[in-house]
Amino acid sequence: MTTAPAHAADEILLGFARALRAAGVNVTADRERTYLEAVEAVGVQDEPGAYWAGRATLCASPADLDRYDRVYAAWFGLERAGTRPRRDPGHTVVQASLETGAGSPDGQESPEDEVRAEASAVEVLRHRDLATLSSVERARLAALFAALRPRAPRRPAHRQTPARRGAVDARKTLRAQLRRMGEPGPIAWRHRGTRARRVVLLVDVSGSMSAYADALLRLAHTYAASGLPVEVFTVGTRLTHVTRPLRQRDPERALVACGECVPDWSGGTRLAEGIGAFLDRWGRRGMARGAVVVLFSDGWERDEPQALGEQMRRLQALAHRVVWVNPHRGKPGYQPVQQGIVAALPHVDDFVAGHSMAAFEELVEVVGRA
Repeated sequence: MTTAPAHAADEILLGFARALRAAGVNVTADRERTYLEAVEAVGVQDEPGAYWAGRATLCASPADLDRYDRVYAAWFGLERAGTRPRRDPGHTVVQASLETGAGSPDGQESPEDEVRAEASAVEVLRHRDLATLSSVERARLAALFAALRPRAPRRPAHRQTPARRGAVDARKTLRAQLRRMGEPGPIAWRHRGTRARRVVLLVDVSGSMSAYADALLRLAHTYAASGLPVEVFTVGTRLTHVTRPLRQRDPERALVACGECVPDWSGGTRLAEGIGAFLDRWGRRGMARGAVVVLFSDGWERDEPQALGEQMRRLQALAHRVVWVNPHRGKPGYQPVQQGIVAALPHVDDFVAGHSMAAFEELVEVVGRA
């Protein structure tokens, strides 16, 4: 375990506890709290102490110890940090096991153990940094995007609709009374409903974002293929509108079609110029007005940072809410010190992480609540 800020360390430790629960260990909320207190007492930088603190607080029986060791190795990417002699590596599940989804290679586990080991592997994969995944792990991760359920934020509709309660619909009530020759009758009610708010995704596909571009476009495809009012653009050295190819239902065909439309993969970054082109051609004509605009980028900018700040100011003035998704935001010790980020943050409503599937799930909730 590496040294991290307190809140980041707590998230990592709680994620490990959830993975342990998925593997079949009865980890309760009380044990999670005791585990955090024990690790704080010994110090999160003390790897052997943190390891034994978890064994003492999270395991309830000898049957839990083996699962604890295997999940610990898979989660932290380390050999056991305890002082007991290490087992034969053939009986330890390390990170490479995420590629196979299998448990012990000796084939002696029961089907129930295999299911629990698979659930634990998926839980670990959800929290892994996308830039560190192998090609096999990326293929397994692609299947998890089907479980995402994006929803559009809501906005008040202009028209009133009939309802069982709300405001009195005087006109409808009066017309019904006139049809009854003035006889009193039921009162009609109405209320103002809601409509889906547009979501605009701007995905940075420059060289510094190449490790995350595939996953980000898969996330964009999940939104575009959901039937929600969504528009998708890629930003590199130029701006490209890719909503139409991403509307295809099959994600692999959609990504191939999207790749054929984007001429500046893994090139330079001109965020200010790209955002300005979006605002001049689409945004001011209505696409960004009242929309939730989500920008996926690490903040590296070839142009002057003041230009990016000015374009972000224009964008925030038009949009309902601006969300900046930075893959480095969720990493321990990250500080937003890039000049582009520093210039843009005053005009950003939500600054969130985008480095893992778990971060994408949180992003879906942030956009849905906007």
